[in-house]
Amino acid sequence: MIGSIDPALLVAALMVASTPILLAALGELVVERAGVLNLGVEGMMIMGAVTGFMAAVASDNSWVGFLAAMGAGAAMATLFGILTQHLLSNQVATGLALTLFGLGLSALLGQGWVGIKAPGLARLDLGPLSDLPVLGPMLFRHDPLVYVSLALVAATWWVLNRSRAGLVLRAVGESAEAAHALGYDVRGVRMAAIAFGGAMAGLGGAYLSLVRVPAWTEGMTAGAGWIALAIVVFASWRPGRALIGAYLFGGIAVLQLNLQAAGARIPVELLSASPYLATILVLVVISARAKAGGVRGDAPADLGKPFHAAR
Repeated sequence: MIGSIDPALLVAALMVASTPILLAALGELVVERAGVLNLGVEGMMIMGAVTGFMAAVASDNSWVGFLAAMGAGAAMATLFGILTQHLLSNQVATGLALTLFGLGLSALLGQGWVGIKAPGLARLDLGPLSDLPVLGPMLFRHDPLVYVSLALVAATWWVLNRSRAGLVLRAVGESAEAAHALGYDVRGVRMAAIAFGGAMAGLGGAYLSLVRVPAWTEGMTAGAGWIALAIVVFASWRPGRALIGAYLFGGIAVLQLNLQAAGARIPVELLSASPYLATILVLVVISARAKAGGVRGDAPADLGKPFHAAR
C-alpha cells in the first residue's frame, strides 16, 4: 500500500500544498516581528481566494487574480491596522472578528461563482532540469509561485536580518517605546508590516482557488490560516524555519490524501483530521518548551502590546 505512493510525485504535491500556507506564514511572521498579533489570517486568505478567483475569471488572467487578491488581503489588513493601531482596539478580538467577517463576506461574494473553472497557471519550463529522471518531476516542474514563495523566504530573511528597514521593524517589535524615543514612526512601521502580511495572506488564498483546486468553494481555506499562525510560533519567528514548518504540515496533508487513495485501513475522518491534530501536537510541544523558558524568549518582546505615541 505504502509502496504504491510515488515519492517524487509526493514531494511535488507537497511543495504545491505547502505554498499557500508558506506565503501566509511569511506575511504573519513579518507582522509579528513588528509587535502586532493579527489572528485574522484565515479571513484575509479566504477574501484573497474569492477576490482573486473573480478577478482571474473576469479577466481570463491568473496574474490579474493574484494582484487583486493581494489588494483584497492588504485592504482587510489595513482595516485591522486602523482599528488596532489608531483606535487601539484589542488585537486578539479584532483579529478574530476579521476572520469571521472575511468568511461571511467571501461566502456572499462567491455565491455566483461556484462551479466555474479558473484560467489556470502554466508551469515554468526549466529546460533540461525539467527532464531529469527523479529531480525533474520532483523539483523542476512547478508553477512560478512555488519558486516565488521560496525566493520570498530568502528575501524576508535578508530584509529582517541584513537591511536597515528590517532592523527598524525588529526594534519596533522589541520595544515600541524605545523605537519611538529614537524617532522612528512606530505606527507607520506597523501599518506597513500589517499591509504586507495581508497581501501575502491574500496571495496564499488566491493560490488555493487559482492553482491548487482551481475553483471557488465556500470556506475552501479550511483552517489554512490557523495553521499558518501556528507555523509562525513553530518557526520561532524565523523565515527559514517557517519554510520547514510549512513543508512539514503540507507534507502531512498530502500524505493523508495519498493514504486515502491507496486504501489505507485507517478511518478517513482520522486521516482528514491529521493536519489539524499535528498542529495541536506542535502547539502543545511549543507550550511545554515555553514553560521551560525556550520559545517565549524568541518572541518579540512587545508582541500584542498596544502603543500610543502620546504616552
